[in-house]
Amino acid sequence: MRYVSAQPPLANPLDFTGRSVVVTGGSRGLGRVLATRFLDAGAEVITCARNFPDKPVTSTDGSNEAGFVAADVRDPEQVRTVVNMAIDQYGRIDVLVNNAGGAPLADSADVSPRFNEKIIALNLTAPLTFCQGVYPTMSAQDGGGVIINISSVSGTRPNPRGVAYGAAKAGLENMTRTLAHEWGPDIRVVAVTVGMIITDVAHDFYGDRDRQARVAANLPAGRLGQPADVSDMCLVLASPLAKWVTGTCVEVHGGGEGPAYLKTVGVDGA
Repeated sequence: MRYVSAQPPLANPLDFTGRSVVVTGGSRGLGRVLATRFLDAGAEVITCARNFPDKPVTSTDGSNEAGFVAADVRDPEQVRTVVNMAIDQYGRIDVLVNNAGGAPLADSADVSPRFNEKIIALNLTAPLTFCQGVYPTMSAQDGGGVIINISSVSGTRPNPRGVAYGAAKAGLENMTRTLAHEWGPDIRVVAVTVGMIITDVAHDFYGDRDRQARVAANLPAGRLGQPADVSDMCLVLASPLAKWVTGTCVEVHGGGEGPAYLKTVGVDGA
């Protein structure tokens, strides 16, 4: 039996032409790949970081360039500057990607309170401030908006030598669910829980290539992730293809780490 839809065919749902996207921490690493992915999809992109990028953030073919604002996302006034630039240039903000974050390793027993404050400010308070900053525009404009918070598996499992970072990411995921309930249906809020990916600082956490290979062998996907694995998912989540996805955390982690206790007793496939 042949079923015929009465609905007209959809335009390309991954075409972001005419849409405005803000990506925080977009000058390097995952953030730069995120910004490039949205530029490739036709979006107008504003990105920010504390330091100017070594070279402009552009689409893959160089035809589309992101606007850049030097800003410390922990400073509410500087957050306001980034938001205002996007509104002034494009008149709307369709997507916010809260990507800026991270933390160096530190022993939990003697790390300073000031260090903890900075890590929590960067990974939790700053994204909340950005969400509040875009709310008036997203809630009033036709079509609403989408907020994507880049989280981490460190917020869902023990995170030795990263207690403040793990706690902040756990808070970010709760914030995601809470704001989705407060601000829906006009604004969708989603977290992307990122697993172990290869970036320019991967060696600091996973060691050399041999160690990275051993880590990868513990994932069902059989490899560590690439930033493009994350950016592709973010593009889909920001698109109409995910119109009923909100208030949740989408895991992009290659299947997650296997249970270590099974390996210690020699169970195959763990």
